[in-house]
Amino acid sequence: MTIQSAPTDNQHALLANTPHYQISFERFNEHLADICFDFVATTHAPTLSMVTWLAGSYLIREFSKNITAVDYQLDGTTHRSEKLNKNTFKLSHVKAGDRVRVRYEVYCRDLSVRTAFVDQTRLFGNFSSLLLLLDDAKHTPATLTLSVPMQFLAQHPNCQIACGLQHETVQSKTGIEYRFAALAAFDYLDYPFEIGTQDTFEFVVNHQQKTLPHRFFLTGRHHGQLTRLQSDLQKICQTYLDWLGDAPFGHYTFMAMVTNKDYGGLEHINSTALISPRSDMPRIDEPMPPSDGYQRFLGLCSHEYFHAWWVKTVKPDVMINNPLTHESYTPLLWVFEGFTSYVDDLMLLVAGVIDKASYFKLISDQINRYQQTDGKAYQSVAESSFDAWIKFYRPDENSTNQGISYYNKGALVALLLDLMLLDKSSGNYRLLDVIKHCYQQSNNQPFGLTTEILGDIIAPVLGRQTWQEFYENYVIGTQPLPLEEYLGKFAITVNHQETSKPWGMSLSAGDQLTITHIHRQSAASQAGLAYNDTIIAIDGLKATNQLLTLLNQQQSITKQPVQIHAFRRDELMTFELPPDNTYHQTVSLSGDGGQWLSFCFDK
Repeated sequence: MTIQSAPTDNQHALLANTPHYQISFERFNEHLADICFDFVATTHAPTLSMVTWLAGSYLIREFSKNITAVDYQLDGTTHRSEKLNKNTFKLSHVKAGDRVRVRYEVYCRDLSVRTAFVDQTRLFGNFSSLLLLLDDAKHTPATLTLSVPMQFLAQHPNCQIACGLQHETVQSKTGIEYRFAALAAFDYLDYPFEIGTQDTFEFVVNHQQKTLPHRFFLTGRHHGQLTRLQSDLQKICQTYLDWLGDAPFGHYTFMAMVTNKDYGGLEHINSTALISPRSDMPRIDEPMPPSDGYQRFLGLCSHEYFHAWWVKTVKPDVMINNPLTHESYTPLLWVFEGFTSYVDDLMLLVAGVIDKASYFKLISDQINRYQQTDGKAYQSVAESSFDAWIKFYRPDENSTNQGISYYNKGALVALLLDLMLLDKSSGNYRLLDVIKHCYQQSNNQPFGLTTEILGDIIAPVLGRQTWQEFYENYVIGTQPLPLEEYLGKFAITVNHQETSKPWGMSLSAGDQLTITHIHRQSAASQAGLAYNDTIIAIDGLKATNQLLTLLNQQQSITKQPVQIHAFRRDELMTFELPPDNTYHQTVSLSGDGGQWLSFCFDK
């Protein structure tokens, strides 16, 4: 880390007319960020507003709810802003030409990758949840400084910042400042930051005659073997560059937080923020193929990395120049998240960090999840995409009964489309070529994809009628996916096994048998049992998982109803469960894979 001395007053004066944000973390123990915004007004009574959602996470998140109050100083006098709506503040006393200082605080205690989290262990933030933007100057260059106090640095003697933005580190009287060069204020929203004690490593990815630097930052207590992670991650990233032939970034930053059980990721223009269970980190004796947990983490890294091409560059047309203030509906999330969920695991195989058996298991898991989701018969994957704003990020106990995940089904639609393209082209064209074609059209600039454009690319290979039938049956329709038929064309056998889920319900782990999910039209549902009921007795005996399974199996012979006692709220209720003939099909894959898996990208 290069620490420079603070610039002189004359140097500050050169930037006097450039809007400037100063974010201070003096009150980190209170989970507060104090923000000061200086600018020269160009209009009377200017307004400032905060975006309501961030790209890649399709839910109105109401970031402004964490703002306590917005005041502003004008000619030495402090005024209270006038709130116009949930996220817009008016500075009524300001005239054009006035120099204004706005002050406000933001409460930061969301551990996810989507907002901000501030305490004595780390300073993490997305600027989308921190910055009030001047409405008439959102795309005007502004500078930004993050101020870290001595009290925080004393607890982090090796403090580092992870961020995709270039910056300079300046020693101040009160701590350290991270200063960013002028950038359009709105563009800051795509650059999260992480400050604190972090384990790091670097690697390069070769691209034509140059190398692209990659950095990885890991925060949180762990015992992960980072040498193994560095090697595997470099292989994965190199595989993407070998395939796509170009990158929409000059350098890339991974920033990861490990906890006990949290999981997720969010893509950004040249970085990603990740959160993962520490048990998913590679062990010192991590085997090959990797453990399921480590595969999951590599898949997460792969998924978010690919989004630099497929979401940040090629994106749904409605996301081009989106102001991030209102819902932006698209039926294409199955293309962007679904294709990515197919490609992310495939690249692990191509990179050589997992073997074919591991890959088959990942595909089998996707198929089994899809098959056991009753909602697949009621919601299409295009509808699932469109309804992301009201359903995907607000799941409840009935979600899988009424809908399907555009990640899960989207990945399987991508697999089916890949197999069909390979079959129709005699192995000469596949889904990866469709993706690469779209990216090449972008020329490293945002490219808006529509259903029509996608069809125009695919139809010449599949045939217009075949593509139309595919689209009607599997994208906007709910017809069962003919995966077994097409996997069979590539020497893949789909092995079936029947498994019983007693009376069609899932129960919480542990001694207390609380219902966590009930399938549609199951014996439990028809008997009147419901989500969150706690079963205490079965046929007069204390309820246990073992007894539940035993009596369910015996019932297939006796054909007699089983009596269940359960608490709903604090009331004891009795239910008669009829004989249960509900079975679920689980599958596993075996075989060679033929042209589906025997390929390279040197085309």
